[in-house]
Amino acid sequence: MYHTNSKREFSIKFQPQMQILRPSIHSRRANLIVKFQDLYGFGVEGNVDDVNILNEVREKVRQQGRVWWALEASKGANWYLLPQVSSLAEGIALKSSLKLSTLANAITLKRLIRKGIPPVLRPKVWFSLSGAAKKKSTVPESYYIDMTKAVEGKVTAATKQIDHVSLNLCYLAICQSGFFYNWDWFSAFILIEKLWGLVLLRSLDDGLGRLLLVGLCASLKSLVQDMLSEEIELGWDLPRTFPGHPWLDTQEGHAALRRVLVAYSFRDSDVGYCQGLNYVAALLLLVMKTEEDAFWMLAVLLENVLANDCYTNNLSGCHVEQRVFQDLLVKKCPRIAVHLEELEFDVSLVATEWFLCLFSKSLPSETTLRVWDVLFYEGAKVLFHVALAIFKMKEEELLLAHHVGDVINILQKTTHHLFDPDELLTVAFDKIGSMTTNTLSKQRKKQEPAVMAELDQRLRRLNSTKMDDLDK
Repeated sequence: MYHTNSKREFSIKFQPQMQILRPSIHSRRANLIVKFQDLYGFGVEGNVDDVNILNEVREKVRQQGRVWWALEASKGANWYLLPQVSSLAEGIALKSSLKLSTLANAITLKRLIRKGIPPVLRPKVWFSLSGAAKKKSTVPESYYIDMTKAVEGKVTAATKQIDHVSLNLCYLAICQSGFFYNWDWFSAFILIEKLWGLVLLRSLDDGLGRLLLVGLCASLKSLVQDMLSEEIELGWDLPRTFPGHPWLDTQEGHAALRRVLVAYSFRDSDVGYCQGLNYVAALLLLVMKTEEDAFWMLAVLLENVLANDCYTNNLSGCHVEQRVFQDLLVKKCPRIAVHLEELEFDVSLVATEWFLCLFSKSLPSETTLRVWDVLFYEGAKVLFHVALAIFKMKEEELLLAHHVGDVINILQKTTHHLFDPDELLTVAFDKIGSMTTNTLSKQRKKQEPAVMAELDQRLRRLNSTKMDDLDK
C-alpha cells in the first residue's frame, strides 16, 4: 500500500478519493450494515443513513477545496503563511496595532480551518501552521535520519514497551468493558500488573486492596487472560495499532511507526513511550506521508500544542486535564454533571482515552482529522471543546441513563458514528461557549497541587508495599 525510499517517503496508492458510496439495493431495502473504506483506508461499518452522511460530508470537502484553491489563486500558494498572520497554536495573539486587512486574514483563516482543510493540502498546512516547520529548521537537515541510525538496535525502557507485551491495552479494554464502574483507569492498570506478577509501575489504590483481599471473579480473570494471551501471541504492541489497515498493519507500516516512536523516545526521555502515542503517530504518518514530517508533527504536538507532562511516566499532565475537564463539565453541562455524580460515574473512564489518543481511537478518522485541523492551529483547548460537545449532543439520552454501563455505551456508540464533523464542531464551538487558553492555564495551575499530592501519596504507598514484600 505504501513504499519507502531512502528519505523515508511514502507513496499512497489509495490517494484520498471523493468517490460516492453506493449501497446495494438489498442493503437499502433491508437497512443492513454496509462495510467500506474511508478516505484514509480505514474500514468503516455503518447503515445507509451513515453512508448518506458521509456522501454529504465528502461533497462539503469538495466545496471547501474549491474555496482554498480560489484563495491560493488570488493570494498566492502560501497565503496563510503571511508574516502578519500568527499561529494561534503557538499562543501568539494578534496585536491591536495590526492592520484591519491582517485581522480579516486571520479571521478568514480561523473560519476556514474550522470548516476543514482539504486532504491534499492538510500536510503542508499542518506542518507550517503548527510550528513543526519552524522546529525542524532549528536542527541540521539530517537530524531525523541521523537519529534513527543512532538508535537502531538500542534497547531502552521505551523500546521494551513498544516491542513487547502492552498492558496499557489491557487496562483500556477493561475500563471500557465496564468492570470498574467506580474505578479510575490507573486502578485497572495496577490490578493487571499485580495479578500477573509484573513490575508495579503505579501505586496501589484503596479499591485495589479490597479487591485483592476478596478475590477476583472468574469472568474478570478470564477476560484478563484472554487479552494477555492474545497480546503475547502477537508479541508486540505495534500490530495492535489500527489492525486491518491496508498499510499500517503491514511489516512496512509497523517498521515506519516504530522508527518514529523510538526516535522520539530518544529525543525526549521524560516522555519515552506511552500507550496512546502509537495511535497518534500512526495517523500522523498517514496524513504527512513521510516519517520525518510525522516525527516533527509529533514533536510539536507534545512540546508545544498539548499541556505539559501528559505522556510522562506518571502521566501527571493527563491527570490534571481530567480534573480540568470534570470542572468544565460542571460549568458547561451542569445537568449532566449532577446526574453523572449521582451515578458515581468517573468521566476519566471515557475521557482518558479521548485525551491520550486525541480521539483517534474513538471518532471516525475523517472526523478525527477535522478535530486535528483545529487542534494544530488553536491549541489544546479544542480537546475540551470536543469532549464537552460529545456529552452535550447526548444530554437528554444521558439524563435517562440509570447505570454507569449505560453511560459508557451511549458515549461509545455516539463517538463511533460521528461521521459528520460539522455536526460535532458546530456544537463544540457554538453551543459550549468560549474557552480561552489563559483560562485553561489557570485551571491547570489550580489542579496541579492536588494531582501532585495524590501521585506522591501513591508513590509512598508503592514504596511501603515494596518494603513490606521485602520483609516477608
